Amino acid sequence: MSSPGPYSGSSPSSPARPATPQSRGSPVPPPPPPRPSSRPKLPPGKPITDLTRPFSPPVSGSPPPFAPLARAESSSSISSITSQSAASTPTLGRDLNMSTTGCSRGPSPLTMGPQDTLPVAAAFTETINAYFKGADPSKCVVKITGEMVLSFPAGITRHFASHPTQPILTFSISNYNRLEQVLPNPQLLCCDSTTESVDTKEFWVNMPNLMSHLKKVAEQKPQATYYNVDMIKYQVSADGIQSTPLNLAVSWRGDATNTDLRIDYKYNTEAMAAPVPLHNIHFLVPVDGSIAKLQAMIPPATWNPEQQTIQWKLPSLSHRSENGGVGALLGRFQMIEGPCKPSQLAVQFTSEGSTLSGCDIQLVGTGYRLSLVKKRFAAGKYLADN
Repeated sequence: MSSPGPYSGSSPSSPARPATPQSRGSPVPPPPPPRPSSRPKLPPGKPITDLTRPFSPPVSGSPPPFAPLARAESSSSISSITSQSAASTPTLGRDLNMSTTGCSRGPSPLTMGPQDTLPVAAAFTETINAYFKGADPSKCVVKITGEMVLSFPAGITRHFASHPTQPILTFSISNYNRLEQVLPNPQLLCCDSTTESVDTKEFWVNMPNLMSHLKKVAEQKPQATYYNVDMIKYQVSADGIQSTPLNLAVSWRGDATNTDLRIDYKYNTEAMAAPVPLHNIHFLVPVDGSIAKLQAMIPPATWNPEQQTIQWKLPSLSHRSENGGVGALLGRFQMIEGPCKPSQLAVQFTSEGSTLSGCDIQLVGTGYRLSLVKKRFAAGKYLADN
């Protein structure tokens, strides 16, 4: 149930980045290039703290459903970037019919003069991990991680070679106060080092390092059309069950002859920056016991007798769905020898066009233009117990 990459199976073509830091005393990257004097300094967002905080349910009740979320389990790990560069079909160079915000359908082909602006595309991808215990909302544990990737057209390397003196690429991230932990790419990004919380934070790119990196990628992947560069990893501040786009409650009831399973679900608009539908929702439940026959599955579900699992699939769910996206799944089993032992529900879904953090990107200064911004989130380890 690993979470998907930004929008394709390929990894971003980012340079090597360190593993998860152990404290806020992490090594400081090399001194940044001079910041443009015309731009006033802005204070940063929240400091990186408590990076080793485990993600597990409360001590009472069932044992932790899964181990602490390692950096390698995020939508694309920092370490994986070391060994992989841009694919021939990069993240932002395809599937442009997805819900997006921006001025065009993708980075424009690079046929331009020295006074034109360079196209840059961006993608936010977030993964939500959640654990629900019965119908008690206070026992819901949530962790949301995300990443921001920039994508450049392949022709930008030729442009940089012809025009080595380029404006510094600077951008700001809005809704920055929603982020608890931020890991900028230390080789490529610079920002103010103060720790005051702000709604918007500004970053600027180390242009010599970016040019050098893109040149290496172009040599390694001459057929690539776009180069995806991982810029920022982050964790989103979560508020328990209110931060989950799909609320869950599982109930098992039974005796020696029959077992009833009920799954209540609710689409939660409050968890998203902008309400968007959830797609391809799968509910998978193992049934632990000797089943004589299935008596009912409402709505109809798929029963796998070999694996002893029942699976419901909903194509989409939103506030426009029946009952505002609130419903229940019911299963009744006749047992040979009961009752059935309650098992854990696992859920998967994806969503396009919005994020859970509400973060957005704006370019600052001249010389570049945002040609496309994509936003997506998906379920990682999304589990529920009786």
